[in-house]
Amino acid sequence: MTATRIQTDTPPRSAVKIAPFAPPLQISEDHHLCPGCGHPVAWRLLLEVLSELGLEHRAIGVAGHGCYTDIVRLSDIDWLQCLHGRAPAVATGVKRVQPQAAVFTLQGDGDMVTEGLHEILHAAARGERITAIMLNNGVFGDTGGQMTATTVLGQRTKTSLEGRDAETHGYPIPLADLLTNLPGAAYVARGAVNSAGSIAQTKKFLTRAFETQLAGEGFSFVEILTMCPTGWIIPTASGPGYVTEIFEKTFPVSQLKTAVRPD
Repeated sequence: MTATRIQTDTPPRSAVKIAPFAPPLQISEDHHLCPGCGHPVAWRLLLEVLSELGLEHRAIGVAGHGCYTDIVRLSDIDWLQCLHGRAPAVATGVKRVQPQAAVFTLQGDGDMVTEGLHEILHAAARGERITAIMLNNGVFGDTGGQMTATTVLGQRTKTSLEGRDAETHGYPIPLADLLTNLPGAAYVARGAVNSAGSIAQTKKFLTRAFETQLAGEGFSFVEILTMCPTGWIIPTASGPGYVTEIFEKTFPVSQLKTAVRPD
């Protein structure tokens, strides 16, 4: 007896495409970042939010310097790049000249906190109607994995091989928590990209941050904890767990401050 193979138009479950491989504003899926890096996930969320809010032709991004700046050539929106730490000042100028634009900064923790802490604090204190996004992995990844102002205690980097020590290096700076104390900051949140649940939550935070800007409510800020197995000197697959077990103890994921809106 010869078996008959039944042909169907339904691909096997493993081949079913449940979402686009790239959002509409993403030009290419290829990037130069290390395996296990969390930045590309954050990029995707950002571009999805801009597209879903209809901001394709109004968005202007201001990038600092770091691994994350590869997004400039991979996304179909307008970008400016500036000196280390100066993105909030540049974004302020852009927003004041183009008040109808959706202006945002994209910076790493080294760029925003170590190099430009004063810039982000003053922009928030002024209540600038921009959205600032910080990708926080606790290292200067682009220059080799040195310690930054957000490196958590005990974290190994190229300049703290035995782990960050408070007596020697001081304590990490929780930028999001500082910003909540400034009246000009209307929305502050901290998300992550180490699990499906955290990714969905972070997308909601980004959406609310841009809605805050569009409503003219003030400065908005989203910190995103991202993986950097290379800089952390750990196996690639251990990155998501490292965020949960190490980073989130110092930087808890949550919505820290929201603008009060009339019912």
